[in-house]
Amino acid sequence: MKLFGRLYDKVIGWSKHPRAPWFLGGLSFAESSFFPIPPDVLLAPMCIARAEKWWRFALLTTVMSVLGGMLGYLLGAMFFEMLAPWIERMGYAPKMEIARQWFTEWGFWAVFLAGFSPIPYKAFTITAGAMGMPLIPFVLASVFGRGGRFFLVAWLMARFGVSFE
Repeated sequence: MKLFGRLYDKVIGWSKHPRAPWFLGGLSFAESSFFPIPPDVLLAPMCIARAEKWWRFALLTTVMSVLGGMLGYLLGAMFFEMLAPWIERMGYAPKMEIARQWFTEWGFWAVFLAGFSPIPYKAFTITAGAMGMPLIPFVLASVFGRGGRFFLVAWLMARFGVSFE
């Protein structure tokens, strides 16, 4: 983590703060649309330190991440509209229409996979908005993908975290 080393260390330090859940919520929201550090970095040490609250931390992380993803979706939708005339002038409109159809057809699975895996979820939230993916499938894919990931991380850290250290 050389590129974000100092920032990464700062986020780890937040896990010991009395307001760590607030930091976790804010980090989860921000990471889904623009911030470079994933919430797992804060979620994991919090679940080790307070194992009995793992499910609350996972729920908070999931809800705030999905809300942040909705911001990313909105940003994608807004920026796409601003760039549409340029896309048309450059002759990219037919290719964009193909991309939109592909994302509409397979977008749920793309967002789900990005939400669950280490793939940058924020790129998919913004793309989903830009491509006009329907909002409800986007939110459902985000809830299941992000929720699956964060509940798994939280449970593993609460259950086995001390032995992982």
